[in-house]
Amino acid sequence: QVQLVESGGGLVQAGGSLRLSCAISGRRFNYIMGWFRLAPGKDREFVALIRMSDGEVRYADSVKGRFTISRDNAKNMVYLQMNSLKPEDTAVYYCARDDSVLIHTVPLSYDYWGQGTQVTVSS
Repeated sequence: QVQLVESGGGLVQAGGSLRLSCAISGRRFNYIMGWFRLAPGKDREFVALIRMSDGEVRYADSVKGRFTISRDNAKNMVYLQMNSLKPEDTAVYYCARDDSVLIHTVPLSYDYWGQGTQVTVSS
């Protein structure tokens, strides 16, 4: 059974940093892990993804150069390092797993989701 558990959210001032973690249970040889976010009044938004087999990554334009996604296959963990945070980054952040081998940025492609962690950036 696949379980995803996020941690690391919190309250931070604009310009600050946070690192989100996602613990993954339910092992599989190759899959993609994504980070999405959901802000009030908005649709769920793609943030970043990483393919666990080879480390290929993708980022949303809004976070390029500020956020970094990484993985630790030995620990079954995925991380999202968020720097230079802005108030518009405020949202609930979710990690999700896509068991296909193709790269997708749409939420519907992802099979499993964590419970989310709140990130609040104050101005």
